[in-house]
Amino acid sequence: MSVIAAVEQKLRQLKLGRMQAVVASAIAQAEQHQLGYGEFLDELLAEELLGRHENQIRRRLIQAHFPYPATLEQFDWQARPELKRAVMMRYFDSGFVEKAGGLILIGPSGLGKTHLAIAIGTRMAQLGYSVRFLTAQQLANQVLAAPSRTAVSELLQPLVRCQLLILDEFGYLSVDPQLGPVLYELVSGRYGHGATVITSNKSLTTWGELVGGDSTLMMAILDRLLHHGEVFYLRGASYRLRGKAVGGLPGMGEAERVGPSSGGEGGHAAGA
Repeated sequence: MSVIAAVEQKLRQLKLGRMQAVVASAIAQAEQHQLGYGEFLDELLAEELLGRHENQIRRRLIQAHFPYPATLEQFDWQARPELKRAVMMRYFDSGFVEKAGGLILIGPSGLGKTHLAIAIGTRMAQLGYSVRFLTAQQLANQVLAAPSRTAVSELLQPLVRCQLLILDEFGYLSVDPQLGPVLYELVSGRYGHGATVITSNKSLTTWGELVGGDSTLMMAILDRLLHHGEVFYLRGASYRLRGKAVGGLPGMGEAERVGPSSGGEGGHAAGA
């Protein structure tokens, strides 16, 4: 057995997979560039750390359960001029999670709400945060299928603990009065501890209907979501209908922004 083969075998036994994969080429480069022992070892260890970092990101992305990959770079800002990139970039920064912020994206189907939410989640996973993605209907199905209230609380635990929760398609939720208290428990459990992103095709004023008409409970939920968060109302033509002759679509316009820093009647009402 050659020296390199013996080294590779030992690295495999030590579960240093990345070092095992690159050690042969690393030795060749070290000989070519006449690296010292310390420099060679430093580069080899750097490769192992890089490999572990990439594996950690890969695991976090798998655990997030994104329905498809989406990144900030893939988002077509020119097709969505009512969204200001400079404003949205704050949600791609670690401060969004560290401050347990909230973001609600509201608008018709096809405007890129889910893409943005996944892109934010992907960025946070890359930065080392735990992320969970699920649709509101998936949450509802799991809650309604739970055999007991204890089982519901156990179901909510990983959603409460994750550092970023993305709840997609809230407007498509089947109306059920049981869901209001569960949603309140989830949001209250995350309040001050984790960031939350919600997408919806329904205006905030109609959200009470989705939990059986309990507008008081929904106002308490929104109060916690928006204490450190904002709402963006998106308007424009659907990505999926771009280039097609479809009547009745709302015209392009500035995304309406509602939140603590926006001022105005809408911001006050949302946080009431």
